[in-house]
Amino acid sequence: MNKKSKIIILILVILVAAALATHIFLTPSTVETKGSKNITDMIGRSMEIPASVNNVVATSPPMTTVLYMIAPDKLSAVNFQWNDDELKYIPSQYANLPVVGGWYGTQDGSYEQFIASEPDIVIESIDEGGDGDLSTVEERQQKFGTLPVIAVKDTTNVEKIGDSITFMGEVVGAQDKASQLNDFNDKNLKLVKDKAAKISDKKTVYFASGSDGLQTYPSGSTHSQLIDIAGGDNVADPSSQGNTSTGVQVSIEQVIKWNPDVIITTEPDFYAKVYSDPNWGQINAVKNKEVYLSPQSPFKWFGRPVGANMIIGVPWTAKVIYPDEFKDLDMLSTTKEFYSNFYHFDLSDAQAKEILLGSGIKESNL
Repeated sequence: MNKKSKIIILILVILVAAALATHIFLTPSTVETKGSKNITDMIGRSMEIPASVNNVVATSPPMTTVLYMIAPDKLSAVNFQWNDDELKYIPSQYANLPVVGGWYGTQDGSYEQFIASEPDIVIESIDEGGDGDLSTVEERQQKFGTLPVIAVKDTTNVEKIGDSITFMGEVVGAQDKASQLNDFNDKNLKLVKDKAAKISDKKTVYFASGSDGLQTYPSGSTHSQLIDIAGGDNVADPSSQGNTSTGVQVSIEQVIKWNPDVIITTEPDFYAKVYSDPNWGQINAVKNKEVYLSPQSPFKWFGRPVGANMIIGVPWTAKVIYPDEFKDLDMLSTTKEFYSNFYHFDLSDAQAKEILLGSGIKESNL
């Protein structure tokens, strides 16, 4: 082989190698499927996670709810079993996700079941600040081994939830949907708070929790926050009742003394009997048919758990306390928009109306 031929062959080899290298460099799937990226979680821990996160599980319902809203196809398991009423509004592809429990309430999480759901990452909820949070995350990380455990600030305050939603969107690659959820929340918070600030004649409101309605949460509690946002006057004063996260027991005599204008509850059993109970019948809210049941499915609008599911509860609470002041707020279209975009279920007008009328709202106030 002469020198000229050798040079030509060498040039061809170089060109082929360059073309192959360019193809590998420019193919996104190489980085996305096999690569990794470094992130810092919301308590400052640095870690390496897959560049493309496809399967996620959270250790508590509030975090699972956010994931369901912004990236349902990436949920590998849930903390709870859907009931029949909730399944009415759950698309079939999400109805049979594995149930792994979690570390909240009854503390029934199973590390083995979590790992068996084959997640790429685990989302752990933390309160803002406190060494206990860091120790809990570190304990989880130790138990999960090399599976990344990512700490996210709690999502129990609808006025401060935005950063956590944004962060989770970035981690799981759902930035657009996270931004859409924050925009919906910001829009309704502004609308409600601006109008509420101008209401001078405040209505008194009692939050009836428990099957007998005799547990409540004072103003300032995360469980009653929507009353505060909507401008209602919570009859349970924190200075005398104590601002507790577990709620306080009260007597029917105390509720009669408070005599609230409006009662809001998350308890279907209580709601079903309140209008026929002679004791509760002494209260103005009952006399005037101003008792409202938070819509329940697929997540409660007023809490249980407190979290992103309460975003749709912001306009609903304003509407039930002050229907005249919020007469321009179209709950029918607002409900359909929220369910379509974040619960991935397109409600008909009849279905949306059924949900709202079932909560006690009068049809004339929709």
